[in-house]
Amino acid sequence: MKKLSQYLVILLAATVILSACSTSKNAVTGASNVSRGKFTGTWTINNISYDGIVPQAVQNVFDQAPPADFMGSTWKLTNSGNGIYTLQNGTSQTIFWSVNNDAGSSQLFQFKKLYQGDKAQKVTQGYQLVIAGNDGNSMTLKSPIAVGDKTAYIIYSFTKAQ
Repeated sequence: MKKLSQYLVILLAATVILSACSTSKNAVTGASNVSRGKFTGTWTINNISYDGIVPQAVQNVFDQAPPADFMGSTWKLTNSGNGIYTLQNGTSQTIFWSVNNDAGSSQLFQFKKLYQGDKAQKVTQGYQLVIAGNDGNSMTLKSPIAVGDKTAYIIYSFTKAQ
């Protein structure tokens, strides 16, 4: 009986420590575990800004185009994880997206490009953006860029159309 109560005390202490860690995790990211449902719908990028890097330093994002080409792009995201983004010039890309809540100190929006015949589970390369915020009507995603020994960000601000 004494051993059982010792195990319960240890379990309780571990629970308190883990819950304290998860609270500070959310404070660091600025986005506390945003639910998947807040991402579904049609989004438009209405602003692109830079933190720790000059705009001209980045020539290509998502292996597609310069960041400026994504201004005004439309992103349609379904709850099933399927999606598509369309640039202002009409170029479209099918994607499979998800939210990663197990990424250490950051919650991540991640997506893979899918081409005709691709199965999402077979595509091993993709992109991860830090979720800076999502209230269901506006969303901010930060794309990390390595600059020497520091991390800079391209910041995409979205508004929800539908």
